[in-house]
Amino acid sequence: MELYSFLTLEAFITDPLTHDFMRKALLMSSLVAAVCGFLSSYLTLKGWALMGDAVSHSVMPGVVVAYALGLPFSLGAFIFGVGSVALIGFIKQKSRVKEDTVIGLVFTGFFALGIVLVSKIKSNIDLHSILFGSPLGISLSDVKQTIFISLLVVILLSIFRKDLMLYCFDPRHAKTVGINVLFLHYLLLTCLSLAAVVGLQSVGIILVVAMLITPGATAYLLTDKFDTMTVISVLSAIISSLIGIYVSFWFDLETGGSIVLAQTFIFLFAFLFAPRYGIFKLKKLFAGYK
Repeated sequence: MELYSFLTLEAFITDPLTHDFMRKALLMSSLVAAVCGFLSSYLTLKGWALMGDAVSHSVMPGVVVAYALGLPFSLGAFIFGVGSVALIGFIKQKSRVKEDTVIGLVFTGFFALGIVLVSKIKSNIDLHSILFGSPLGISLSDVKQTIFISLLVVILLSIFRKDLMLYCFDPRHAKTVGINVLFLHYLLLTCLSLAAVVGLQSVGIILVVAMLITPGATAYLLTDKFDTMTVISVLSAIISSLIGIYVSFWFDLETGGSIVLAQTFIFLFAFLFAPRYGIFKLKKLFAGYK
């Protein structure tokens, strides 16, 4: 700690930028955070925290199979992510088992399949990097792939923004006014699968669900307006990613875990001090000093 006490704030910020891997990690993590933060607003409004958990864990066998076949891991992850959602819908439709139970069954089954495949298929797959991400080891092909998928998700969410907002808020009303809710349902799930794929590189399978849920939950405590909620969600996701990467660099900590911890601290701050919905209500605290 003595070493760090001699650092100025400027050096703390600029020194990591002299490394190419850090510039790449900061850029890509910010991009992934922005996409996940954007989608997080819809997932929070829809109450799909469990679905995000299911998709993020279900992509693991897809990553392993894709590596074994020499295909882009994002392709395998996307196929298994969408496949898990389809399987959840099929079991729910054909049985009396409740949705949360089906989600738990499917994602744990897929996740277990991924672990078994990693142990049996000979490859150079690093299980640790799949589970916890490796933003400091991003390759150029990963950068191109992440940019392409991120832009695709943002474009889809932007085109169908109003319909998706109504569908997430009140699907029955959306159906009544003639909106194709089935299409929006699978569009949102597709975006969720794609966002989970791009988030894998930054925080890994275990923590990507936090990237998809925490920013939206934080923003939900701070505003009642959806547009403002989306902006806050994206900003909090980007800021926490930057904080997490800098902290992991200077204190030699796990990068994915540091990013998610930063998100959690921001959520806790909102939980305690949000002007209207916080436990202590920041406005009242400041009002006491007037």
